[in-house]
Amino acid sequence: MTDSTDEAGQLSQIREQIDAVDAELLKLISRRAELAQEVAHIKQTNGDEGEVAFYRPEREAQVLRQVMSANPGPLPDEEMARLFREIMSACLALERPLTVAYLGPAGTFTQAAALKHFGHSVRTRAQGAIDEVFREVEAGACNYGVVPIENSTEGVITHTLDMFLQSPLKVCGEVELRIHHHLLARSQSLDDIERVYAHQQSLAQCREWLDAHLTGVERIPVSSNAEAARVAAEEPGSAAIAGEAAAELYDLNILAANIEDHPENTTRFLVIGRQEVPPSGYDKTSLLVSAANRPGSLYRLLKPLAEQGVSMTRIESRPSHCVNWEYVFFLDILGHQEEEGVREALAGLEAEAELFKVLGSYPRAVL
Repeated sequence: MTDSTDEAGQLSQIREQIDAVDAELLKLISRRAELAQEVAHIKQTNGDEGEVAFYRPEREAQVLRQVMSANPGPLPDEEMARLFREIMSACLALERPLTVAYLGPAGTFTQAAALKHFGHSVRTRAQGAIDEVFREVEAGACNYGVVPIENSTEGVITHTLDMFLQSPLKVCGEVELRIHHHLLARSQSLDDIERVYAHQQSLAQCREWLDAHLTGVERIPVSSNAEAARVAAEEPGSAAIAGEAAAELYDLNILAANIEDHPENTTRFLVIGRQEVPPSGYDKTSLLVSAANRPGSLYRLLKPLAEQGVSMTRIESRPSHCVNWEYVFFLDILGHQEEEGVREALAGLEAEAELFKVLGSYPRAVL
């Protein structure tokens, strides 16, 4: 009886301390929100009401990196950063709620990427195709857009690259999202499954699992995994490959979890907008270039990067759509275009290129 009484007393004391901490947290978060309102008032007084003045990608990236660097634990750095992301998202919504277009329908990984980057206080707006995301942002109907650009196992999303050839939009940020695929269905057993719906990349990413567990079952590619989940919810005998959000949205059972062939499967998304982003101190620059089709042209094109010690993290080629057998190269390099070494490298590259377009400098993915 004494041990039980002592335990209850200890728990009561700890809970009182938790209540006191919660009360202090409430005051501090409210104070932060008040300061955000003061910032909004100053900006509005000065007559600048554009989203450039309200949403600062480089500032948010700096805050999140500071949080992770100063985190004393026991919460992991990424978990602490996610908490601060949501606080910043809620405070930003007090200044001006953002509307973000994404490749829909609801429940896609692209929506999950948008919420990871902007927090849950933004308004997300589903679009039926990648080009529609670009158009919504170009027209000003949405402040930003989020589109997939590449997967760690299946490679680049060519439609997104092609859109940059004609769009005036800038890359304002990037998001990396660990992709976990689940097999979803209305039924309770794999034996009931006659067909599987999914985006073609997801079918490829789960090929080994499907070969082992659903041999002979028809695989049907659709526009998105969320669309696959919607169809599976309506068709008996059908299953979908999708994420947990789609399972909840369409009230489907998870027959098998994490069926992707590579556990480290990650998709990278780009945030597109109309603004130039100042340096954050930990940046990346994307650009597209082309050179004449002659021996050594690519070597000469990329030589200024090596001379300035600028690291290139990605290069992809796409048909130019202007002349047969001529290509445009999409590059990602480390650093911001305003940094001296990067600026000089870009100048040398531009001098050699027939087509040169900086798509944007932006903070590297934090989480």
